[in-house]
Order: sequence, then C-alpha cells, then structure tokens
Amino acid sequence: MNVSLNWLATHLDLAGKSIKEIDDLFTFAGVEVEGIIPKGITSEKIVVAQIKEAVQHPNADRLKVTQVDAGEGSLRQIVCGAQNYKVGDKVPCALPGAELPGGFTIGETVMRKVESKGMLCSASEIGLPPGEDGLLILPADAEIGKPAKLLFDSDVLLELEVTPNRPDLLSHYGMARELATLLKTPLKPLELPAVTTAAASAIQLDAPAACPLYTAVRISGVKVQESPAWLKQRLESIGLRPINQIVDVTNFVLHELGQPLHAFDAAKLSGDIVVRHANEGEVFLALDESEHTLTADDLLISDASGAALALAGVMGGLHSGVTETTTDILLESAYFTPQGIRRTSRRTALSSDSSYRFERGVDPQGILTASALATKLILELAGGSAEASIQVAGEAPVLTQPVVLDAQKLDQLMGGSIALPAAEEILTRLGLSKLADGAWDVPSFRADLHRHIDLVEEIARVHGLANVPSRFLGAFVPASPVDAAYDADMVLRRRLAALGLHECQTIKLISDAQVADVLPLRPLQDGDVIRVKLPLSEDHAVMRPSIVPGLIASAARNVRQQAKSLRFFEMGRVFRNAGGGKAKDQESETLAILLSGSNLPTGWTQADRHADLYDLNGVLSALLGERKITFAPKERAGFVLASEIKVDDQNIGVFARLMPARERELDFTSAVYVAELDLGKIRKLLNGISHVEDLPQFPGSSRDAAMELPLAMPNAKIEAVIANLAEPLLVSSECFDVFTDASGIKIAAESKSVAYRFHYREPSRTLKTEEIDAAHQNVLDALVKGLDVKFR
Repeated sequence: MNVSLNWLATHLDLAGKSIKEIDDLFTFAGVEVEGIIPKGITSEKIVVAQIKEAVQHPNADRLKVTQVDAGEGSLRQIVCGAQNYKVGDKVPCALPGAELPGGFTIGETVMRKVESKGMLCSASEIGLPPGEDGLLILPADAEIGKPAKLLFDSDVLLELEVTPNRPDLLSHYGMARELATLLKTPLKPLELPAVTTAAASAIQLDAPAACPLYTAVRISGVKVQESPAWLKQRLESIGLRPINQIVDVTNFVLHELGQPLHAFDAAKLSGDIVVRHANEGEVFLALDESEHTLTADDLLISDASGAALALAGVMGGLHSGVTETTTDILLESAYFTPQGIRRTSRRTALSSDSSYRFERGVDPQGILTASALATKLILELAGGSAEASIQVAGEAPVLTQPVVLDAQKLDQLMGGSIALPAAEEILTRLGLSKLADGAWDVPSFRADLHRHIDLVEEIARVHGLANVPSRFLGAFVPASPVDAAYDADMVLRRRLAALGLHECQTIKLISDAQVADVLPLRPLQDGDVIRVKLPLSEDHAVMRPSIVPGLIASAARNVRQQAKSLRFFEMGRVFRNAGGGKAKDQESETLAILLSGSNLPTGWTQADRHADLYDLNGVLSALLGERKITFAPKERAGFVLASEIKVDDQNIGVFARLMPARERELDFTSAVYVAELDLGKIRKLLNGISHVEDLPQFPGSSRDAAMELPLAMPNAKIEAVIANLAEPLLVSSECFDVFTDASGIKIAAESKSVAYRFHYREPSRTLKTEEIDAAHQNVLDALVKGLDVKFR
C-alpha cells in the first residue's frame, strides 16, 4: 500500500518527526515499511544560483564554462553542457556534497582540463517531474542562495505492507489514526457531512448473505471534466492516474477512508439495482475489457433487465461506467463478505484496490460515511443535485463485541512493566471505550479484537516490546526426538549437497494432473488422495501424497531454461489416506531424489554420460555408508524400471524411471530417475562411523566368472545367493558386464551373460592359490545350486 506523508499530515501533526522516526514507529508497531521514496528536492545543498558569465569551453565544442552566484560571497565556476539558458537566468545549483536522486553525490571535478565546482541541474536531475530539455529556469524573483526545495512541493511516498488482520490500516485516515496512537498526538477531526438514510425502493437485494448491506445515492446534472489540481495531486502522490472528477473522488475516498465506492452511469441502467449471484456460465465484460465466465458463487450487480453492471467488490463493467457524456450517476457503497470477494478475485485473476480491501474486510459502520463524503465532493466539483437520503438495503453486520481485559493476566504477561491505568489509556487511544461492567467496547473498524489476549497484544505493541522485561535467559533443554530428527536431516542435506545435488522446496499442494507423477512408498488406492475443499487454484487442488511430482515440475522448468544436469532432492511431509480411505489423514516425512541429464561438465577430454540407476545407487551408498543396498523389482503405474529399495532386508523406499512418453511430454532429452525414501527409516540408519578397519596388510586375489542365466532373472537374486553363502575369504563382488544377443547367434535370445568379479583375502596372511581356487569354487557351486546357472 502506498501512503503519502503529506496526505497523512492532513490528519495529524507530524512536525519535527523525521522519516527515520516514522519508519521505526511503523516497524515496531507491526507495519512493514518496504520502501521510502522521496519526491521533490530533498538536499539542502541544491540552491538557487544566478548565471553571471558563460564562455565557450576551450577544449569542448558543446560545453561552456560558467561563473555563477550561489550566495556564497564569491562566484563559483561550473562547466555546463545545457543550451537553453542565458546570462542572468536563475537555475538550481548542486553544490559539492549534494545528493541527487539515484544516490549520486556531487563533487568537485575537472572536465576537459577545466575545473568544475558543482552542477547546474535540470528538473529531473533533482527529483522534479521532467520539463523542457536543459536546465530548470527558476522564477526571476527567486532568492539567490536559498535552498531550491523551498520553492517546490516535496513529499515522501511510503510503501507499506499491512498484515491481513489489519484492514483498518488500508487508508490514510486509518494510518493516521495508528500514528496518532503511537505518537500520543491528537487526530484532527474529519469534516464529514451528516448522513440521512431511507429504505431503498430501487434496490433489490437477492443475496443478503454475500452482501448484507448495499447503499446507493442518485446524483443528477453533473458535468464530468478534469479534476482540480489538489485532487490530482493527492492521487498522483500515491501513484494513481487521475481520470475525471467523478472517478477520482471515488478513488480519493477509498484511499482516504478505506471504503471502496463505485459510480454507475445512471443513463445506462434499466430499472432497479439488483444484487444477485451470477447464473452458471454467465459472461461478464470487465472494465479492463477482459471477458470472464462466471459461476453461481460469484456476486453481480445488475439492473432489472439482468444486464451485469459490475462484478461485486472486484471490478466494474465495461459499459456501465462514467464517461465524459455522463450527466446522472448512481453512487454505490456496500459491504460484501470477504470470503466471496476473495474467491471470485482469485478465480477470475481480477484484482483491484477495491477487492484488496473487501477481501480483508471493510468497516461496516463506515459505508454510509464514505458515501456521504463522496456525494459532498462530487457536488462541489461536478455540480448537480443529490437525493436527500441515501437508499439503504439490508443491515450493517455487527463484527465486534465487548471484550474483558483480565488485569491479573495482563500484569503477568507484561512482566509488571505497565500499570493498569496506563494500559487502559492505550486502549482508549486505540478507539476502545470502557463499559460500565468493566468490559471494553471494540470499535467496528477493529474486527480483529475478540479476546483478552488480543487486547494485551495491542497494549504490548503500543507500549513497546522493548519495555517488557525478560524474566529469564535461555534455559537448558535436554535433547528431544525432534532435535535428533533435525540433526539427522542436516547431515543428509550436507551429504547430498556435497554430492552435487540441489535442494528444492516445493509447495505441498499439487494439481490433479500431477497425481499421475506420484511415487508414494505404498501404492495409492481409490480414496487415498486427499483433496482440498476450496482450492485457491486448479494447481493447488490435492495435498501431495508424494514429493516426486514437485521435483518433476521443478526439473521441467529447469529443462526449459536449458539446464543440462538435473540433480535435485527435497525433504518434507506427504499426506494421504490408506486402505482406500479407511484410515484418514495420514502424514509422514519422505526424502525424494531426482537425477537426469549429464553427470559431468561438458569438456573435450571426456565423453558425456547421463545419469542412471547406478548413480542413484552411488548417492544412497554415500548417504548410508557401508550398508548393503539392493533393488527389488516391483511395478508402479506410470513408471518403468520400478523397484523397491532395501537396506539389510528392510524396505526404505521406492525407485523408478519416468515413462519415456511422459519424459518427451515434459521436454526432457534424457531419462529421468526418481526415488522416494522413508525419511524416518533413513534417520535411524545414520549411525555415524560404526567401526574403522585397518588397511589390509596382505594382498588379495580376484577371480572372474561369466555365467549364462535367463534374460528376466534380476541381479538381486545373484547378490542374495552370494550373501547367503557367507564365504569367509570373499571380501567383495561386483558385476562388471552384461551381454545379450537378440538375434540368438552368440547367445540364446532368451538368455543373458553376466560377468562378476570376486575378490578374496585373508587379513592375517597371504592366501595360497589352492585356497583361493577352493573358495572361488564354493561360490560357483552355490550359484549353480541356487540359480541353476551355466558358466561360460
């Protein structure tokens, strides 16, 4: 939200308060100051100077050497490139040390071997709106040496971020009211006209739940034209473009009081105003010329003919607004329920200053006041006559109720730092009033105050948290399972980052389309997916049962940015039902990994190799140390090469490759391998260094064996036979070659040749050849017996 400091100053006295002080006040009161933008001349060292002499620069055709009087008692030499001045003109002169917009500081310099002691300035160079090319020529009666800032209006634009629970701050009067409380400064009273109301005869309220209160006033005989200077200046100070005095008044009142208004051209209305829900599929043409298909949840303002005049609380219609030919207007001021406006704004992707405020909730008691103020201003600026009474349909909702302040709890929570009378004085300054029974009556604009603790929070905020004493320093807390889980996660993060993987953080909501990419630890059944009842968008309709879809989406975005190597991981919660929905709302934590693309940087000395299953196995081995990792094939819908990942016969996760068709759909140029691991089990496997072995003192010996076995036999069965044998001299084994021949010439088409290397060693002595041969034969015999293989 943009706030003009000059506009604020119309509501309270800010004399003597620096921008730094106001910034600190807002910050410590819970309003984030995102930016401070000075407007106009800010430096005291930009002064009025008169040009006494201008001669050609001896070394530059387009420069002149001037002598100027800046009120210092002697002339100052300045080199200037402008051409639009003459001797005797008065211009802004930036003396050395002056700070110009953009952070540029003026100093003494030498230009083409001629000394220059300052800078003669154009309008844009000192923070004023751009004027003619060249120097800014000042009035002839401007006093020489006087700071130029005194000749022009200046302002400061504050860019503020207001929390959703404080819609009362979304106006200049609301901000001034807050500052007055913090500064203990009286708030200047608003000059508001008296409000006269009458039961509406031309308003049909068909959706009272979505619009509890709707008011309108007809103003006839107006003349639409350009707004006066003061109104345009107010709007321009916060970045708004003036349009005409009718529209500008509604914008002014919105930013003055926080109540959105809308003006209809009465000649374009047919009969009464009707506040209704849209018909399913009804089309609305918005003021920005965008077309929207509505649902029955959307609220419309229409006339008796059914023509849609405005999307309630969001944006006006294209053909019902005020133009230069308008003579009669209907001024709307209403209260719309925040939930409905938020839903419509998100679904239609239409956002406006009005919807921003209606989504958070406006003051129900300020609706008539805003309408009366706008009517008064329109009559002053555009002429015409207004109805004697504002037409009112419905009733203003009551959103607040009295709240009791518990003095004992207040003293306890505030550490005795504030006395009860001082706390009550703060509540009074905030607009609350004490009732006879001791409870506090909450004003209608503070609908966020419901409980005792809300009042204490307001007292603490205004009193200053720095004034609340600390009762004790950090106390020792024994380690908990939460601490252990955090430490284990950090170990995993460091190890994965050291392996070249990048951590992702994706949203926990996915779209229906992404459900096809899920790779949960246990396959999903119908009813296991948890859907969001009122999703903000189609992309956030399902609570993720797996992290993999988010990683795939991140990888796809990286591919579109020409990334060649994709190595991602993410830790987080997943959500699902179980047993087809019998067990509800289960949460667990998983670790997901995605590998794809080049494994090595591009270089002429090395061949490119893409990530595969073995790279994933290497990542897991690096995470879990010396533990034995095996893959047990198990089909998963939507994936190929799917397997369960086991460690010491314990299932810790699942691995798969994305379907090639899905890879092509997402523009991947190489295979995409993903894994999802049970984070709880992984944490338990992180035992640190379990033991340390000395380097072998005696040599070992290797034997190779090539075996012929059925094409479909998984490698895991070979590893299982070798592990079950437990040959004492066998220290390691690895598969180093796989050969198949689809033609059946070199080996039967239904068979494959798998070559293994076995390494043997005895830690206490050198083995004899006979011993190695015997141990090797034991391994071969076990493979023949267990798998019926043939050795080649």
